[in-house]
Amino acid sequence: MQYENVRTTCIYCGCGCAINLQVLDGEIVGVFPDPQHPISRGSLCIKGWNVASFVRHPDRLATPLVRQGEGFREASWDEALQLVAERMGAIYAASGPQSIGFLASAKCTNEENYLLQKLARTIVRTNNIDHCARL
Repeated sequence: MQYENVRTTCIYCGCGCAINLQVLDGEIVGVFPDPQHPISRGSLCIKGWNVASFVRHPDRLATPLVRQGEGFREASWDEALQLVAERMGAIYAASGPQSIGFLASAKCTNEENYLLQKLARTIVRTNNIDHCARL
């Protein structure tokens, strides 16, 4: 039984704290801070310490869901992204760019949120982008 240590970025906010995941047989079993990282400097908040439980939580979606009738069904990423692109394109064509909005997430990195606002402003041509920092 040998643990693998995987360095990554914490997913709970956009601060960019570095964490080391302890992985055993493909499963995250523990987390500890990176003492050399310039942001976290060997510390983690309470949410960062609980990354392992979040990743393995049974309520977490692992595949996309698309509406079918009154319920949802699992779909591939290609199918789900194609559906989103088609529906956004139809809304854009019918009502213009100001009819589309984007919601950024505190669980994404600053870089991911930056890319989302670039998508909104340069591709879709809307400034309708917001962020909810309540975790």
